[in-house]
Amino acid sequence: MHSPTLVAIAAILMVVMTLMLAAAWRFNPRIAGLGAWTLSYFFGLLVCVNLLLRAVAPELLLVLLAQLSAYLMAWLNWVGTRAYVGAAPVPRRYGVLGAVLLLATAAWFTVVQPEQTTRFTLMSLVVGTLFLLCARTIAQGRLQDHPARYLYALASGGHGLFLLLRPWLFRVDNHGLFDAQHAIAVSHLVVVESIVAIVLMAFGIVMLANEQVTLELRRIADRDPLTGVFNRRAFLALLDKGSHYAERMAFPLSVLLVDLDHFKKVNDSWGHQLGDRALRHFVTVAQACLRDGDVIGRLGGEEFAIFLPNARLAQAEAIASRLRGALEMQPLRHGEAAIALTASIGVAQRQPQEAPQALLHRADEAMYLAKHKGRNRIELAASSPPPADSTAAPALP
Repeated sequence: MHSPTLVAIAAILMVVMTLMLAAAWRFNPRIAGLGAWTLSYFFGLLVCVNLLLRAVAPELLLVLLAQLSAYLMAWLNWVGTRAYVGAAPVPRRYGVLGAVLLLATAAWFTVVQPEQTTRFTLMSLVVGTLFLLCARTIAQGRLQDHPARYLYALASGGHGLFLLLRPWLFRVDNHGLFDAQHAIAVSHLVVVESIVAIVLMAFGIVMLANEQVTLELRRIADRDPLTGVFNRRAFLALLDKGSHYAERMAFPLSVLLVDLDHFKKVNDSWGHQLGDRALRHFVTVAQACLRDGDVIGRLGGEEFAIFLPNARLAQAEAIASRLRGALEMQPLRHGEAAIALTASIGVAQRQPQEAPQALLHRADEAMYLAKHKGRNRIELAASSPPPADSTAAPALP
């Protein structure tokens, strides 16, 4: 198989990969980095076109096009990788400066002091370093949680390492990289390695896009669409995991049951749209009062639950008091009107071997007790689960 045939195969693959990534970008425009990755494969396609036209175009034009296309493919891969992991973007002026310096060097070693080996070595070092940076940037998190990241890192890192070592590997018998006797074999190996790398990286990118789509769907499934906090199902699942961890590690865990007082009056007097705003207002106030790691969920209507990992009853009471006071002091603003909001809160600390539902039940009883005692107050649950024949306080309207 001749080198032109390999290059043609690489070009066809680049077309397919570019179109595939463009389609993924078209239907998932919010996935960070996907646009940059798509453009990087477009410039990779230009590298292949450049190789196919080397017999018919001026040498300087081909050299500059090849250097610029290879550089932009690597640079945009790095830009996309940083965007995907949420890293700060690299200023564009650095990318432009790198491209200008690379092109100036390529022109010098083509026209002024023709040195094909030096020119090729410099490009390999620059592009190889960028691909290694891609691998280093994306390789985050546990392998079992993010296999796509490590597939991409393996392909990108392997390609970058090959580019860095390529000038040294092909200095056969000290004749240099472009010794006529070995030029064909070298060319074949370079193209084959590039084909394998671009295919693996493209599959890695598609898997990364799928990872983001899956996470977004999971987020939608786990979140209350109105307030953005965890919905009942997700909250109970997290509480179950937190309870098991607390039991295993002998850590305390407490729960707050929060019910907004007279919420029906808010809906009846101001309408459901303002009632929705009131729920979101409560969530904003609550999140400002909670610690990192505390979990809030909406159980339904105007009832919310919060579990506090590693918090004993006294600490949970302090957090509940801060939340109750902050809500009372921050009414919901509606034009010139200030709509007062208060909450009744029940607080319970998990007992050894207590099931999550039993813990919630005790906090719920304490919350209803707070309502019976006048609302806008905090009540602590009994220190042990209630007997089987006990009954909860009746709910208030």
